[in-house]
Amino acid sequence: MNAQKALITGVSGFVGPYLVRHLMASGFEVFGCDRKGSAVDGCVVDKCDVMDYDSVFSVVKRVRPDFVFHLAGQSSVERSWKEPELTRTVHVIGAKNLLGAVAAAGLNPKILIVSSAEVYGIPEKLPITEDHPLRPITPYGESRVEQEKVALSYFRSKGVRLVISRSFNQTGPGQPSAFVCSDFARQVVEAEHGIRKEIVVGNLDIRRDFTDVRDAVGAYLLALQKGKPGEIYNVCSGSSYSMRYVLDTLISFSAKAKSARIVKDVSKTRKTDIPELVGDNAKFRKATGWKPSIKFETTLSEMLDYWRRSL
Repeated sequence: MNAQKALITGVSGFVGPYLVRHLMASGFEVFGCDRKGSAVDGCVVDKCDVMDYDSVFSVVKRVRPDFVFHLAGQSSVERSWKEPELTRTVHVIGAKNLLGAVAAAGLNPKILIVSSAEVYGIPEKLPITEDHPLRPITPYGESRVEQEKVALSYFRSKGVRLVISRSFNQTGPGQPSAFVCSDFARQVVEAEHGIRKEIVVGNLDIRRDFTDVRDAVGAYLLALQKGKPGEIYNVCSGSSYSMRYVLDTLISFSAKAKSARIVKDVSKTRKTDIPELVGDNAKFRKATGWKPSIKFETTLSEMLDYWRRSL
């Protein structure tokens, strides 16, 4: 019996290589596409920009995937303020091109559309459930709402078997330092090495729901194996942590960094910072049996080790 085929868009980003390894361990033959065509171990990667329909159609028709994981996107909320139209195009037109290509190729794979908790905006109540009103306050969140609408229209009108994940913050070893946990971990290791004497921070009082990327990719596979087509699921830990806790925990793992001064940079604080985001994952747990298995403190410790190897 031939192995099932999985196609990952945006495969060379932070999450993609973790998903490749998880799918390979689960018996899949894995293919990927990326606008730069960057190599990823264990995966055949095509150079393909999701904003180019013909390119997407060519990959989909050739691979003929059983599962599709649509990770391609612009991942930075901050960048969406600087490049709102690019953010919208990548998310909305990218989804249209993928879903249109699948339909035009006459295929019927299971497709995961990865959306974001940013669609909720400032929450009315916590933890956030999937029926919470969508009130995004950033161009990033707005683009994800529109992406979801596009996806659901293909489900309703063309019967595309898709599931939408509203992913809360994900982190882990190898995450770019543009993201807060990795930024703090890199600075702590730089303090260990004597490269810096100060750790620069933004608002330490905001709280976020973090999931280890290795737990997240397990959730993504389960979403397509056990999730119901047309449904939306929160992928989250169900716990929130303050940025202060993140920083204090990282410093507690590093005797050499304890003398570093903490310096607040007001430019790192956004007016649109949501005070707290924490999700309710009960719907997803009930549908799939998933639950996170990696302790947040373990994730942070391993992120320090990653930067110690990298710097």
